This record gives sequence, structure tokens and C-alpha cells, in this order.
Amino acid sequence: MFREGDVVGRKSYGMDLLFKIVQIDVRKKAATLKGLDMRLLADAPLDDLVSPDSGDLQEYKSRSEKAQKDCITKIYKRRSLERERLRGKSGRSPDEFFELPGKILHLDGDEDYLHECLRAYRALQLDAAGYYFPEKEQPEKIWGLLHEHRPDILILTGHDAFKKNKKDFTDLKSYSNSRYFVEATRKARQYEPAKDDLIIFAGACQSHYEAILAAGANFASAPQRVLIHAMDPVFITEKVAFTSINESVNIYEVIKNTITGLDGIGGVETKGKFRLGLPKSPY
Repeated sequence: MFREGDVVGRKSYGMDLLFKIVQIDVRKKAATLKGLDMRLLADAPLDDLVSPDSGDLQEYKSRSEKAQKDCITKIYKRRSLERERLRGKSGRSPDEFFELPGKILHLDGDEDYLHECLRAYRALQLDAAGYYFPEKEQPEKIWGLLHEHRPDILILTGHDAFKKNKKDFTDLKSYSNSRYFVEATRKARQYEPAKDDLIIFAGACQSHYEAILAAGANFASAPQRVLIHAMDPVFITEKVAFTSINESVNIYEVIKNTITGLDGIGGVETKGKFRLGLPKSPY
């Protein structure tokens, strides 16, 4: 009854999240599922799946879109106030200034989520280069891409999970992909050791938060091993990119601007990457 690409929910979880079927194993009578908006990759028996009716699907998508729009609206309000405060110190007209937010390099283990993030970067007027690489390939790809793009901010994300048959939350082997985020972060820190010169966000759903931070990330997921929203890395990045180089990013404020919040995202004190310029060229 089901095909790859179908949107489904899980009866055993009360249809709390909706997924897209990415693969069906006919022999095992099971499917691999990907969250529509949460960075979750899961397996489920076919007899546990049910297709939502059109009304429920539309309501789910509307809630997700509203959450994203609310975050973007708050971001623009905050950004406007911050820019006026910086310009106001000079006593000059806002039209005389130009802005240089931080430059972003984003590696994602999910191609669909990557496209959504790149669309959000454009909506937020951010300069971002994005690449799709499975999580296990990110450590070997990161060195060349850092030299090619020389970003201010690096995003390493995709899918992850704490394995069902494991009990030790401190063991990297208990996670699907955390070891790759740790390794990629370490290689990025070999390229640029200073945390304020290259800002790194790494991790996905239920990732080994402590190990990723110890490897050198400024921000990581997931402190409470929860699911994170697909757009959370974007909202973290925006705050860093538009915070002045003369100021530290307010950790609480940056995480408050995400959809998942403190259970899913955490980090350390970090300087911003935004530069205000004067005067704006007429050419």
C-alpha cells in the first residue's frame, strides 16, 4: 500500500510526527522514514504506518511553516534594533552604512534539508555555500572545502540517533553518526584552532553534545538527546553572522531563537562575525 515518497505517521507514537518514506524493505516489511521537519531518520514496520488525511497533513505543515516564520520575524525585529543601535552611536544616516555578515559553509547529510536551509539563508540575506555529503563522508570533505570557501561559520549536520539497543550516553559508539561530526569538527579545528575565527555548529537529532563540544565546536546538539528541527542550524548561524565582532553572542538569546530550544541546542561564549562599514559606495 505504501511507496517511497509517501507521507506517513506512526500509530505507535500517536502520529506525533510526520515522515516521508525514503526506502521500503519488502522482505522485512519495514520502511526507513525521514522526518518532514525534524532531523530524524527512523525505521518502522509497515503495519505501524498510516497515511494522514489531507486536513491533518495541511495542519501539520502549517504549524511547521508558522514556527519558521515566527522565528524569522523575530530575527528581523531583533536585527533592526541592533543595527539602529550600532548606527546610532555614529550619529550618521543609516543609508551611509553597508553591512558584512559572516560567510557560511554548510555540510548536510540530508539533501532535502540542505535545500530548505539554503532557501532560509537567502531569505535572511546570508551568504552561504551548501553541500550534500552523507555524515560519514564529511570528515574527508571538510579540509578542501574550508580552503576553498574560507568561511566565518561552519555547519556540520544531517541525521543522528541514540541507538535503541544502547544504554551508555557517554559512548560515541552508542550513536549513529556522532563520531563523524566529532571527527569533522576536529579536522576543522586543525584548519582554524581559534573558536572566534571559525565558528562551528555540529550535530543533529540526539547527537553526543559533550563530545562534539570537546572536539572544538562552539555550538552543538543535543544536550537532552532530543530531536532538533531541520532549521535550527540556520537560526543559530544567523545570530552569529549578525552579531558584531565587538560583542559576544548571547548564548541564551541565540538558542531562544531556535525552534527546539535549550533541550536540543547548547554552546559556549562566542564572538560575533558581523562588520558594519562606512561609507557605502555609490557605485
